Amino acid sequence: MTSGTKIGVALGVVAALGLAGVAAFYSLAGDAGNGSCKAARQTAARMTPLAKGEVAAVEIRKDPQPAPELAFTGPDGQPMTLAALKGKTLLVNLWATWCAPCLKEMPALDALQKAMGGPDFAVVAINIDTRNLDKPKAWLAENKVTALPFYGDPQAATFQALRAAHKVEGMPVSIIVDRQGCELGILQGPADWASADSKALMAAATGR
Repeated sequence: MTSGTKIGVALGVVAALGLAGVAAFYSLAGDAGNGSCKAARQTAARMTPLAKGEVAAVEIRKDPQPAPELAFTGPDGQPMTLAALKGKTLLVNLWATWCAPCLKEMPALDALQKAMGGPDFAVVAINIDTRNLDKPKAWLAENKVTALPFYGDPQAATFQALRAAHKVEGMPVSIIVDRQGCELGILQGPADWASADSKALMAAATGR
C-alpha cells in the first residue's frame, strides 16, 4: 500500500468516525434519563462561581449531557475519538492556522498544559486545517508550542459535528469534558487559558 493510499484510508476512517460521532451525540444527549452525567452536575455547580474574569464567557452547563464523540487523528496519525481519553478531564479546543484568535491563544493553552497536564487533566487542541497539512505543525514549532500533542482533523468533521449540534458558530471553540465524558462547559471565542482564573476553573473541573 502506498503512502498516499494509507493517508486516504486514514482520512476515510476519520470521516466515518466523525459521522458516527454526530449520531452518537444525538442518541446520548437525547437520553437525559440515563443518569450517566448525574455526578457531573455537582462538578458544574462547583465550577459556576469560578467562571469569571478571564474565563467569564465560559458557559457552564446546568444539566451536563454526554459530550459529542468527536473523531480525529492522534499524535501517531491514527484515527481516534474522545473516548480514548476517558478518565481525564479535558479542555478540548478546535483551532486552525487561518484563525487569528486561535493562534493568539495557543501559547496560553500550551502553558496550561505545562502547568496542569497530568493523569487527571489534558488540553486536547485539535487542528482543523484542511489544506497545507504540514503548516500547523510548522507553526507550533516556530512559536515554541511544545507541550501540546498534535491532534488533527483535516476534514474538519469535529467542527461540523459541533455545529450540527447547534453548539458553535465560529472559531475558536473550546469545550470542557469531565473524566466520564460529560460536557461541563463551552466557550465560543478565545480566552487567556494560562490565567489564574482559568487554572482555578480547571482545578474545579478536575476536583483538585
